[in-house]
Amino acid sequence: MENKIYIFDTTLRDGEQAPGIHLNTKEKLDIAEQLSRLNVDIIEAGFPISSRSDFESVIKLSGKIKGRRIAALARANPKDIDTAGEALKGAEQPVIHTFISSSDIHLRYQLKKSREEVIELAEEAVKRSLKYTDIVEFSAMDATRSDWDFLCKLFEAVIKSGARVINIPDTVGYAIPDEFGDMIDYIFEKTGGIEKVIVSVHCHNDLGLAVANSLTAIKHGVRQVECAVNGIGERAGNASLEEIAMIIDTRKKDLGVYTDINIGEIIRTSSIVRSLTGYVIAPNKAIVGKNAFSHEAGIHQDGMLKDRSTYEIIKPEDIGLKSSRLVLGKHSGRHAFKKRLTEIGIQLKEEDLEKTFERFKDLAEKKGAINDQDVRAIVENELREVKEHFLLKNYSVQSGSDVRASSTVNIEIKGKTYRSTSKGDGPIDASFKAIDKITKINAKLTEYNIEAVSGGKDALGSVKIVVSADGTEVMGSSISTDIVEASIKAYIDAMNRIIEKSDDRID
Repeated sequence: MENKIYIFDTTLRDGEQAPGIHLNTKEKLDIAEQLSRLNVDIIEAGFPISSRSDFESVIKLSGKIKGRRIAALARANPKDIDTAGEALKGAEQPVIHTFISSSDIHLRYQLKKSREEVIELAEEAVKRSLKYTDIVEFSAMDATRSDWDFLCKLFEAVIKSGARVINIPDTVGYAIPDEFGDMIDYIFEKTGGIEKVIVSVHCHNDLGLAVANSLTAIKHGVRQVECAVNGIGERAGNASLEEIAMIIDTRKKDLGVYTDINIGEIIRTSSIVRSLTGYVIAPNKAIVGKNAFSHEAGIHQDGMLKDRSTYEIIKPEDIGLKSSRLVLGKHSGRHAFKKRLTEIGIQLKEEDLEKTFERFKDLAEKKGAINDQDVRAIVENELREVKEHFLLKNYSVQSGSDVRASSTVNIEIKGKTYRSTSKGDGPIDASFKAIDKITKINAKLTEYNIEAVSGGKDALGSVKIVVSADGTEVMGSSISTDIVEASIKAYIDAMNRIIEKSDDRID
């Protein structure tokens, strides 16, 4: 049996049916051209009878995309098939994908037809499709909730009528892998002529098993998988193309199969589909999520720095990413922090590294991920050496539109903690006045500047102030995700520098 797995991409048909996705012809063409670069085998361009725009999109794609099979969906009725055939006229390798329901649930409540009528309609649909192309695919909608013997009878009938591909859809995502595998084995065993055709599956993700069921089908002899980029599609979506492709690529020796997918185009394809459909990708989405190649835990980062194979089974460069990403956060260790410093051109002595690392961990607890601008600010702030005559222990502020701001500050001096509360024009002014009471320094604030170190709502605030006292002028600075805290620490930093310059001592 041939070991190639054909990838039938339905991003532009089933994917576009997802709620809220409305692609125009140009957007569909952009995605189709990228799918061609990705090297999928079949592009399902749309459902021509469903709308004028779908009809025109299939015409456009058929004329523009070369070297691929272009498929159009059609129900098992003459009007659908004729419309699909007309739309596919310009395609080099047109495929009419015709379908009809096979489960008793659908036959009773939706089609209101007997099994015998369904077989007759399916046969007629395949024969009519052959007027337009010699590649006809037949799908038995809701196959996984159908009677297995009836399915075999239906598939045998359409194969005799000329279908070259039969598709087993898990339309509502009901199947579980073992059961699906047994069903496929039964169909292979009981369907006459099945050795003459390609057997395909189309799995939905309602129970989160679309990819697992697709892989099970491959292990049981299926050689075409229908899937969508980023797993988009009706309800919970389809089997994810990038997951199918990378599982096969990563485990090809064990699976014994391969695809022709150009995996180096996976990230670009995912990005284009995400952008044009407006469907966001979960950060933890396999292969294409932003965290798929990101590492924050210290143990993982240490392993990655020693040998990436410790925690990565796929090279990010292979699928179109520049590299893995070591995320600096509260779980990161010294090894990763030191490496990031080196990457941005900062070399520190061991004692300075320890000091800045502790400050980094403190900020990471509050901010989460720490970027390069944050790291530079931490280093610049922490390495401005000054003896801490005054050490901030804690503070609390009260402020609002209907109350005058007040601040309570606790500062340690020579091992003893002093407390002061003051009111002021805002929490920062109140805090500075409370600090003045404790330090007993008659200081004048001459400059106060605050700026965001990095972007986002959780950006570090960098406060720089200039203070003068008794003819001595100093600059104090600090950083924090809280501008009140940054301001208090900057002011205390300035007080320490005044003490250092004047060589005063606190009794």
